[in-house]
Amino acid sequence: MAATAVPDPALVVLAGPSGSGKSCWAAARYRPSEVVSSDQLRGIVGSGESDLDASADAFTLLDQIVRARLRRGLTTVVDSLGFDVQRRLAHLELARQAGLPGVAVLFSTDPAECRRRNRARARPVPAAVLDGQLRRMPGVASQIATEGWQLVTHAGGETVEPAHTPGSHLAAAQQLSRPARMTFIVQISRFGWGGADPAGWLAGIAAAAAQAGLAGIALMDHLIQIPQVGRAWEPIPEPWVTLGLLAGLAPGLRLGTLVTPVTFRAPGLLAKTVATLDVLCGGRAFCGIGAGWWEREHAAFGLQFPPATARLDQLESAIETLRALWQPGTRQYQGERVTLPETTCYPRPVAQVPIIVGGTGERRTLRIAARLGDACNIALPAELGMLDRKLAILAKHCQDVGREPGDLQITVLDVPVIGRDRDHVASIVERLRGRTPAAAFARQHHAGTAADHIGRYRLLADRGVSTVFVSLPDLAEPDDLLRLAPVVAAFS
Repeated sequence: MAATAVPDPALVVLAGPSGSGKSCWAAARYRPSEVVSSDQLRGIVGSGESDLDASADAFTLLDQIVRARLRRGLTTVVDSLGFDVQRRLAHLELARQAGLPGVAVLFSTDPAECRRRNRARARPVPAAVLDGQLRRMPGVASQIATEGWQLVTHAGGETVEPAHTPGSHLAAAQQLSRPARMTFIVQISRFGWGGADPAGWLAGIAAAAAQAGLAGIALMDHLIQIPQVGRAWEPIPEPWVTLGLLAGLAPGLRLGTLVTPVTFRAPGLLAKTVATLDVLCGGRAFCGIGAGWWEREHAAFGLQFPPATARLDQLESAIETLRALWQPGTRQYQGERVTLPETTCYPRPVAQVPIIVGGTGERRTLRIAARLGDACNIALPAELGMLDRKLAILAKHCQDVGREPGDLQITVLDVPVIGRDRDHVASIVERLRGRTPAAAFARQHHAGTAADHIGRYRLLADRGVSTVFVSLPDLAEPDDLLRLAPVVAAFS
C-alpha cells in the first residue's frame, strides 16, 4: 500500500500524548525551521523546555510564528500536544486564508511505549498527567475528524510531497516498478565561467553532462542575457560558434539550440551552420527554432522585429528553406513559400537533423509544429493542467493537417530547482528567489529533491513527453549537473 502523501507546503498539526513520537516524526521529514515546537519555545522564553510557568508566553509566541509563516505560504509544523481545540481551529483558519492545506497527524502510540519513553526523559511528565493525556487521545482524534482538515492521517510512513505536483510520489513508485524511458538534455542559459577560462568551463560542463548520463547540450540563443535568467551584462556567447567548440569537447552528446529566433539569421545561413555542426559532431545536431519574442535585443543589434504574424510567416519559410537545403542534390527548389534557384549546400548533414519548433501559441505556433516540425518544445507551465491543454490543442492540429499525433515528438523546457535534500532545496530557493516569495518561487520552479522530480517526470512521460530540456537555474559549476544523475538513471 502506498504511503500517505502529505502536501507541501501545508499547515501540519501534530496531535498526541507526551512520548508518542511527534518530534521524531517531524524531524525525519522537515527542516528545524519548519517545526514550531512548544517545548523548544518554553526553553527560549523560560528557563528550559520543562518550565511550565513559561507555557503561556511560549504559546503566545507559537501562535505568532504560525501566523507569520502561514501568511507567507510556508510549511508550518506545529509540534505540541495538539489537544487545544480552539488553537487547532484558529490555525486551520489561518491556513485556509493563506490558501494552504491543513493536515492533522494523529499519534496513537501504544500507551506502554509512551510511558517507557517518558520514564527515559531527563525530566519525565508526571505519570498522572501522562495517563490523562492517554485517556483524552481517542476523544481528540474523534474531534479532529469533524473539524474540516484536508487530510487526517495516523502517523506512520507518511511522505512529504510537493503540492505543485500532486501524485508525484505514486508516479515515482510506478517508475520504479514499471519504468518509462525519457531523454534528458541540459539547456545552458547562463554561462558561469566568471574570470576563468571559458573553454575550460565548457569542457567541464560537457564532461559532467556525460557523467550524469545526459543525452546532449542545448544552448539558449539570445544576443543579450534575458532578465528571466540574469543581468544584461552577463556573458551570453553566440551559440552556434560555441556549439562548434562543444563538438570537439562533447563526443557522444547531441548538440543544438533551444531555440534560435528566426529573426536572427537568414534561413540559408542557418541551414549551412547547422549542417556544418552536424558534420563536426558526427550526426548529432538538432535545430530548435522559434519566432522570437524579445524586441530589445533586436533593436540593440540593428535587427528587424516585425509583428508576430510576420515572424510566424518567417518561421514557416525558414523551416521550408532548411529542409530544401538539406535534401540530396542541387536542383532548383520551388515550394509553398520558398523558391531557390539551386540547393547547393555542402557539407550535407550526416543524418536527418531534427527541427524542434519552440513556442506555445495555440492558434499558429502549435499548428506550425504539427505541420512542419519533427518535434515541438513547450515551456513547462507551473500546473500540469495547462500542459494538458496545450497537448490537446497540439493533437487537434496534428489531426487537422493529416498527421498522427504520435509522429510528432513532444519535448518540454523545464527550469527546476533540484537539491540533494530538503535543506539544500530550501537554500537554493532562498539564494535565487530575489523579491519573489519563497513559496511562490518554489512552486514556479517545481522545487524538490531528485526523488520528487522522478515522479514529476514520470507524470510527463505518461502524457507523451519524450525529451526534457533541463535548465538548472543555479548552474554555476560542472558538478551541479551531477544532481541530475539519479533522475536520468531512473529513466534510462
